[in-house]
Amino acid sequence: MSDLIAKTAIDRRMAEILIPVIENLGFEVVRIRVMGGKTNTLQVMAERPEGGIEVDECAEISNAISVVLDVEDPLEDAYALEVSSPGIDRPLTRLKDFETFEGYEAKVETTDMIDGRRRFKGVLAGVEGEDVLLNLDVNGETQTVGLNFDWLSDAKLVLTDDLIKEMLKQRKEAGIIDETQFDEIEEDPSTPEE
Repeated sequence: MSDLIAKTAIDRRMAEILIPVIENLGFEVVRIRVMGGKTNTLQVMAERPEGGIEVDECAEISNAISVVLDVEDPLEDAYALEVSSPGIDRPLTRLKDFETFEGYEAKVETTDMIDGRRRFKGVLAGVEGEDVLLNLDVNGETQTVGLNFDWLSDAKLVLTDDLIKEMLKQRKEAGIIDETQFDEIEEDPSTPEE
């Protein structure tokens, strides 16, 4: 299991318990995190194998893992359970994510220093073996670097207009967004054009 999916020891313990339950429902785990605060939060990000997830599916996952957690009870303190989609500026936690989102901008961090740095920001250029390829802008020139997947400590998409447009297009094509519901909205004639 990748550190990007489950980082800490408690995250990994939760992942061991929860991943089989979530996969059995036909979903994939993107990330599991136990986050501290006034109340601990157990955050579970999941999606369908082809991508995407709806609110009722999050509820289905939440109900299923709540039953397991009641039996296993791995967290000693009280916690809130949060099951969600990865979102548009999603974390990239599996090798396949780097292929799926090729061409989009991402921020990547490595565990150790590589060429004097740990943070990289560039355009995803796919995967070669176990390496994640990233096109970096170096003094106006594009330079491709390969970072071994196991070196990564954090990776996520950068929220850009192109990414938002693509996600909206995919949701529309999947029939998730019904544009007819917006037909009744009219421009307010008293509002000046920008």
